[in-house]
Amino acid sequence: MKKNTLATIAIVVAAGIGGAWYMNRGAEAETGQGGPGGPGGKGGAMPPTTVNVVTPQRQNVGVDVAANGTVTPQRTVDLRPQTTSTIRQVHIKEGQFVKAGQLLFSLDDRSDRASVAQAEAEVARGRATLADLERQYKRSQDLVAQKFLAQSAVDTLKSQVEGARAALAASSAAVRASQVNASYTTIRAPMSGRVGAINVYPGSLVQPATSLTTVTQLDPIDVAFTLPESSLGSLLAAQKEGKVAVEATTGGEAKPVTGELSFVDNTVDPTSGTIRVKAQFGNGDGLLWPGQYVNTRVTVRTIKDAVVIPQNAIIINAQGTFVYVVEKDGTARMVPIARQHAFGLNAAVTGLVGNEQVITEGKQNLRPGGKVRLAGAKPQGAQGAPGAGKDKAA
Repeated sequence: MKKNTLATIAIVVAAGIGGAWYMNRGAEAETGQGGPGGPGGKGGAMPPTTVNVVTPQRQNVGVDVAANGTVTPQRTVDLRPQTTSTIRQVHIKEGQFVKAGQLLFSLDDRSDRASVAQAEAEVARGRATLADLERQYKRSQDLVAQKFLAQSAVDTLKSQVEGARAALAASSAAVRASQVNASYTTIRAPMSGRVGAINVYPGSLVQPATSLTTVTQLDPIDVAFTLPESSLGSLLAAQKEGKVAVEATTGGEAKPVTGELSFVDNTVDPTSGTIRVKAQFGNGDGLLWPGQYVNTRVTVRTIKDAVVIPQNAIIINAQGTFVYVVEKDGTARMVPIARQHAFGLNAAVTGLVGNEQVITEGKQNLRPGGKVRLAGAKPQGAQGAPGAGKDKAA
């Protein structure tokens, strides 16, 4: 009895195991898993990875160095009087643009004009004295020839003539000196530029220590900034080849202005490891203002006909720096590259010919030799799918 019971139990267990194995094989056949090729369907082939690609561009790429700079005028003059006097007239207004030589201030010049007149009178008297002595000296020469006058008297007259000439020269120099002093009563613009605040008015007493106003040259104008000493070699090499372009931006919606490098300091600051440089800009429209902070960009060299790709296509890992490209057979190939210069969203690289299809999106799921499908492309069999459905329904 017990043997029959045990046999019956064994038969039931065996039937259950067989049924479970049969059902599992049927499920694997429907899902395509568990075949000889492993996961992924018939033969274990992975489905193609959908990717986006771009074609590299060929263009000249400028290698730039960015820095913060300060707008500095080439010349700023603080106007001060050279004599003590009072302001007679102010010929300009605050903030006015003036030209070189334009009259700005007039001082009280009555005393100086009187000094000039006095010096000129001394010159006139000296000329009259000299003329009289020259006539006497000439007559004495005639008399000494006729033995009516001693030679000593002639020599005395000659020395008097020479003394009168020296006195006339001194008087003429005094006239020029008084004219120079009189010129201090008119103050003119030493250069073209913009007038600052005016600190005096007509009637104000001024002295040599009194600041009247300032005149600042705005066109052209300089931008001073510092660059790391690592950029010095490239900067000097670019300067030897020709003009070095410098771009300055004041921020906001202002358009950048372009100038050229004008000065590289002769020493590197050992404390900060930087070197001072200046760039000159044409400033006819007044976009740059003294003391203003700007963002500068210096093009130290240009990479000719560089291969440019998006930076998001570049992969950096333990294997190095590389990109994936799509082969003609629809597989992905890993290509090692070197980044020459990055700018914005793009980078100039070496290692590519320039006609490849570089993968930008979907590369995280790729392996060398893996199948890829371009985004937007129809999968194989998609066009015949509707017909197949009709045949199956029939």
